[in-house]
Amino acid sequence: MQSRKMVWIAAGIGVAGLTAALAYAIFRLASSQTREDPTTQRIQQLIDEANSLLKALDEQRHSA
Repeated sequence: MQSRKMVWIAAGIGVAGLTAALAYAIFRLASSQTREDPTTQRIQQLIDEANSLLKALDEQRHSA
């Protein structure tokens, strides 16, 4: 009876470990794809350009 209980506990820990490893792998895969996505990079470039233009406009407004 005691050994059967230990087997079930070990199996539960194993399943939990595999589930955690799978979730981690999926998370890493998803995050690496978003970093290298050309659309995301282009959007970030446009945001940076817009911020630069807003900064230049603000500087012109304060100097005038």
